[in-house]
Amino acid sequence: MTDLKPLMDRAIDAAFAAGKEILDVYSRPINVELKDDRSPLTEADKRAHTAIAAELAKTGLPVLSEEGKHLSAADRQAWGMYWLVDPVDGTKEFIKRNGEFTVNIALMARDSEPAGLLGSHRPVGGVLYVPVKDVLYFAWKDGGSYRLEKATTFAGKTAYEAAASAKRLPMPHQREAFTIVASRSHASPDTDAYIQKMEKKHGKVATVSMGSALKICLVAEGAADAYPRYAPTMEWDTAAGHAIADEAGKSLVDVSTGQPMRYNKHDLLNQWFIVE
Repeated sequence: MTDLKPLMDRAIDAAFAAGKEILDVYSRPINVELKDDRSPLTEADKRAHTAIAAELAKTGLPVLSEEGKHLSAADRQAWGMYWLVDPVDGTKEFIKRNGEFTVNIALMARDSEPAGLLGSHRPVGGVLYVPVKDVLYFAWKDGGSYRLEKATTFAGKTAYEAAASAKRLPMPHQREAFTIVASRSHASPDTDAYIQKMEKKHGKVATVSMGSALKICLVAEGAADAYPRYAPTMEWDTAAGHAIADEAGKSLVDVSTGQPMRYNKHDLLNQWFIVE
């Protein structure tokens, strides 16, 4: 396996660079465009993408970004390692100004299974940055999973140095009930059915609403027990959080296969999944 730490150093630098651009836009009136699929796009998405792409270009690895060019599946699946990026995950939350949006950068590596419709790669590193709170979640394979407060005070430090000052995940949490984190924007009958199933199994169940990939991090850090997602997401929405959950001893399972989610599928739309 490639030494992942230098690549993680670059991913953290890229996340901070994106965060700086995002907060500059966030401080002013926000102009919103609509993409072809009617999803919102802001200047922050574009500027964050440009900042991340410039930083990750130094690694020589391909970048697959929500706001970038998308190659064919045959071209993508020929990659050994690549970056999977969502410059602003939770654009709706950004527009609402509730702070629940993130920069997602995942390092992807070819897995040992045959490439096909359901994918060819898995995440081996993840950086998830919360600009408004200056909180950084990061992890790399066999290196652990971490949460770092006042993260930009560590700008220019290595991932290893940042990890030494961060809290390792999961962290101790006092909870009186089985806690399920749910999407603020995407309720569904399947999610309701999952909650009812957990109520039968655990008795008292608490639910927490949250935007963006922060939901995955709540499970990774131990603030919640499960995040069921029975609504559409794209690969760049989940990959960084998936890496962070994996290294925290959690799992992100594709409910259609019962196995950990694979990435670089022919269609970059995810299947339904559960993090627990």
